Amino acid sequence: MAKGGYRGGMPMGGMNMNMIKQAQKMQQEMLKMQQEMETKEYEAAAGGGMVTAAVNGKHELLRLTIDPEAVDPEDVEMLQDMVIAAVNEAMRAAAADSSAAMGKLTGGLNLGGLL
Repeated sequence: MAKGGYRGGMPMGGMNMNMIKQAQKMQQEMLKMQQEMETKEYEAAAGGGMVTAAVNGKHELLRLTIDPEAVDPEDVEMLQDMVIAAVNEAMRAAAADSSAAMGKLTGGLNLGGLL
């Protein structure tokens, strides 16, 4: 067989090995980034700071702080809305940070369902 021959329509040689090494390196970097992201905390507030929620990079609620002044027995729905708003905003912050970190790692490549 000639040097740098073909197998299954794909050229063999340095280019394929280089691509495999790059993919392995990217996978290692992705795992490291994922571990770092899981330990980060994201905090958001609602109702002018009356309700504060903190989540981690795994999208788990870590803390929920409610100012006693936010507790109005006549308006429980407002408190519920503030809790939901604070938790959702913290989750959005975690997702945006994860997406930005992934974009830096992949150099903007659209890898679709591969990741």
